[in-house]
Amino acid sequence: MRKLWLPFVLAAVSLVSAQETRHFIFHYGFTVKNVPIGEKVRVWIPAAHSDQFQEVKVISASGDLGLKKEHESRFGNEMLYADASHAKQADLHFEVVYDVVRHERLTLGIARPRLAEAELKDRDRKLFLQPDKLVPITGLPAELAIKVTGGQATPLDKARAIYDYVFTTMRYDKSGTGWGRGDVLYACDAKKGNCTDFHSLFIAMARSQGIPARFEIGFPLPTDQHSSEIAGYHCWADFFEPKDGWIPVDISEAWKHQEKRDYFFGAHDVNRVQFTMGRDLRLSPLQDGPPLNYFVYPYVEVRGKEYCDVALAFSFADVDTGTSALK
Repeated sequence: MRKLWLPFVLAAVSLVSAQETRHFIFHYGFTVKNVPIGEKVRVWIPAAHSDQFQEVKVISASGDLGLKKEHESRFGNEMLYADASHAKQADLHFEVVYDVVRHERLTLGIARPRLAEAELKDRDRKLFLQPDKLVPITGLPAELAIKVTGGQATPLDKARAIYDYVFTTMRYDKSGTGWGRGDVLYACDAKKGNCTDFHSLFIAMARSQGIPARFEIGFPLPTDQHSSEIAGYHCWADFFEPKDGWIPVDISEAWKHQEKRDYFFGAHDVNRVQFTMGRDLRLSPLQDGPPLNYFVYPYVEVRGKEYCDVALAFSFADVDTGTSALK
């Protein structure tokens, strides 16, 4: 058995124990409104699931239509599905209640001892190097990446150069139209947007440099409240580096909290819950409409077409009101 230097191990254990956690109840509710009576309706609900950064338990899952667990194989996303061949009521209510423990994710420096080099399966490397519909890896984003990463030799240094470019060039601004779609060419032109636009640009530039990168989406938790409604989603990204594996970034949060610029290159805080991964998503069972740009809100079809009259109701409440996550 390989022996490890004791002080090195003790330092790693001490650091892990110092990492923050946040324990909360998350309510994911919505109502499909004004459904035409007698029409076919289908409902897909993204599902949070456990991984090494969050422990998820479903307290309850209820709806006016029966719910079935489903899974898509491309990204491994989980979801709930419900349908009715003939809708019997105009409003359909659904709610999933989760118990979540989210762990701080630290990956660089002494935070994550390099015990062995990371490996990425060929399938995943190919998946996270290819373009998405709104995330091209040639043309303008590739040209920008060449300029930004000039002189950088390692994937880690190239990724940091791209991170800094997006941080300094983009502005978090949700005015006007066009933002929020993760349209890389829009981001290059407007140089503003929300988290979707920030991270789509980062992913496009990284992939163009041969650095696998992936898109993740869920919901933010306020850092100054123990319970509240949640108005909308939050997304972030990871890139793959051979010596450290998947490394998290959150450029839009860094932009909003600029004192944490270095922290959010290689870390995700506990103030979030992840639901799904990837873009251009085909659901299970397959939707009649085109692939989804991303999947964090419920997706509904009536008569085989997307149906948007859906009222959302998301909220959370901390279980431990003394959590160290609130600063």
